[in-house]
Amino acid sequence: MTTPPIQNIAVIGLGTIGHSVAQVYAAAGCTVRCFDPDPTTGASLANRVRTNLKQMAAAGLSSRDDIEHVVSRFVICDSEAEAVSGAGFVSEAAAEDLTIKQALFARLENHIDRHTILASNTSTYPMTQISRDMVHPDRALVTHPFNPPHLLPIIEVVPGKSTSEQTVSAAMALIEFTGKRPVRLNLEMPGFLINRIQMAMVREVWDLLDRGVASAEDIDAAVRGSLGFRLAAIGPLAVCDFAGLDIWAKVFDNLAAEISADQQIPNTIRTLVDNEHYGTKSGRGFFNYSDENTLKTRTDARDRGFLEILKLFHSN
Repeated sequence: MTTPPIQNIAVIGLGTIGHSVAQVYAAAGCTVRCFDPDPTTGASLANRVRTNLKQMAAAGLSSRDDIEHVVSRFVICDSEAEAVSGAGFVSEAAAEDLTIKQALFARLENHIDRHTILASNTSTYPMTQISRDMVHPDRALVTHPFNPPHLLPIIEVVPGKSTSEQTVSAAMALIEFTGKRPVRLNLEMPGFLINRIQMAMVREVWDLLDRGVASAEDIDAAVRGSLGFRLAAIGPLAVCDFAGLDIWAKVFDNLAAEISADQQIPNTIRTLVDNEHYGTKSGRGFFNYSDENTLKTRTDARDRGFLEILKLFHSN
């Protein structure tokens, strides 16, 4: 294994996203110093990553012989300051709260070298907002992965208004070294690229469900077997090219006025949220996950599907 362009990585926050991000860097040969304010979350990191790696090995995307080597690169720390000490790159996966992230980035500057890169995994907040209270915002940017990061191949790279080109180049080189594909955004905006596209689709899907056009099961099946099928293979703009832009222009003219432009959450979804039916985390959302075996079965099936798509379209 060649030497990573940045050897020492720190990951702050080891939840659903953070533990997977830590795995990505450790699998690339980096030493990963980790901190989570919940000691039990930090203590469970190694076993969670072992489970991920065993699944990847079963799919032929890694070797079982490498599992303990990857896990051995984690260092669980007792504080943020300890985790980021000596790091060349810090990946933040704290709660999706702007105030928390602003305070964290300003605080971390007291414990890192001048040229250490600070990266946020935020899915919505521009770095210009997060770095508001930093002394040196030129070394901060967003590196937004997708859940679960160890399986999905794309990471959005979003500079803030003050981010230096050197910071962007170094972050992209590190991401490429891990085997992921960095997608740089040329314009900073809330939600970045993919979440804006995804939210546009989800708004229409929620509206169709709320109006009773089809069941939740049938909507998922229809998208998986048509739109999702094509997007996984070639992407939305290539889909348009193959169908013909003249056809798509007509479809746009015919449907644009019919598609939901609501800025209020539909009643169906509002009721679910008000009743604390959040999805897998609560045991019920659009579907029922109340049985632990059911949730594990569905999660395993999801990840096996992701692994097959990864092998088919994104493996080297």
